[in-house]
Amino acid sequence: MKKGETIALVSLGCAKNAVDLQVAAGNLLKKGCRLSPDPDRADTVIVNTCAFIASAREEAEAEIARALALKARGAYGRVVVSGCYPQRYPKAVAKFPGVDEWRGVPGDWEEQKIPGMRLTGKAFAYLKIAEGCAHRCAYCAIPSIRGKFRSRPVESILREACALVKSGCRELNVIAQDPMLYGLEWKKSGGPNLADLLWRLDKIKGDFWVRVLYSYPSEITEDFLIWMLTSKHAAKYIDVPIQHTDPAVLAKMNRKSAIEASRSAAEVLRAIVPGVTLRTTILTGFPGETEARFNGMLADLARMQFDRLGAFAYSPEEGTKGAKMGGRPSRKVAQERERKVMQQASALWRVKSKRMLGKTFRALVVAPGVARMESQAPDVDGVVYLYDEAPVGEFVDVTLQKCVGFDFEASLA
Repeated sequence: MKKGETIALVSLGCAKNAVDLQVAAGNLLKKGCRLSPDPDRADTVIVNTCAFIASAREEAEAEIARALALKARGAYGRVVVSGCYPQRYPKAVAKFPGVDEWRGVPGDWEEQKIPGMRLTGKAFAYLKIAEGCAHRCAYCAIPSIRGKFRSRPVESILREACALVKSGCRELNVIAQDPMLYGLEWKKSGGPNLADLLWRLDKIKGDFWVRVLYSYPSEITEDFLIWMLTSKHAAKYIDVPIQHTDPAVLAKMNRKSAIEASRSAAEVLRAIVPGVTLRTTILTGFPGETEARFNGMLADLARMQFDRLGAFAYSPEEGTKGAKMGGRPSRKVAQERERKVMQQASALWRVKSKRMLGKTFRALVVAPGVARMESQAPDVDGVVYLYDEAPVGEFVDVTLQKCVGFDFEASLA
């Protein structure tokens, strides 16, 4: 792309994918390109895609087709497709002959030439600390797309974090496929681990939160929990995707090492970090999940009472071990079980949320009239709608007045 060209951006998928697009966009802006004020009109549109599951692949294909239709009408000069979809399905080039350029996922670390720039707005940012995955869960295609786990150099992370805080960012969301494994390659040589990195981030001057997303159940360390208990910046929030609680199902998922932690995570973490907000993810309908095993998991979830929860019906993915396994419940059964999990979680949330009404919490204003509390991670946990005006990028105290679904309405305290 040449200097002076306008660029439109389409970001699909997870925050880690969005960071890749953010880096690419920042570097193009540094070269003299400009972001288009109209997302449906530009010299070039970059469609950054996800291909984790079937629904993500379908969304990517629909967005590519939409971009090509706009190109045919003269809205775009060029269409560039990047990210997980071309990485996983290189033969898709033949499906969309109108695409001008295909790019997979980044191979090596590329630092953004405008480190304070972010697509999330002024208040918060995602800070990517590693790429790839060291696990081989039977349901997951990420390792085949993103490759083996590799940690980003500490100094590179700190440079970006400092620039973000200096530019007004008030929440650093530390992300990777498995942040708990940060420094895995350097372990034998005594290199830094996640706790070391977090304490380095803690030394940055300013008023901001550091939130870590996500945590493999059996890899949460004592050092990490000590940081969460004592750091002046740590958000007391742990997203621990247990996926299931039945030992037989977890074993088939190739998560044997996480069996014990998955069944006791909530109680243990609450005992160590009082007041912590716990989120998890559940997968229903995986091969080997019988009615009895599902009901056992449902009982475990009722006992553990996670504060936040997301559930997904299993989708067999090409190239994964799970796709070849027998004993898989029908899609209809998997979706019905997903509904039951969310129904139970919603009932628990109604009780928890009522207890929060009338209480005052610290919150970060992330958009005009919109804030998030420490207990609310971006994109997944709902927000707080403010009755009063407050500057974006500032911390405020809010008194919760009403709960609507997973969101709150509040007044400034």
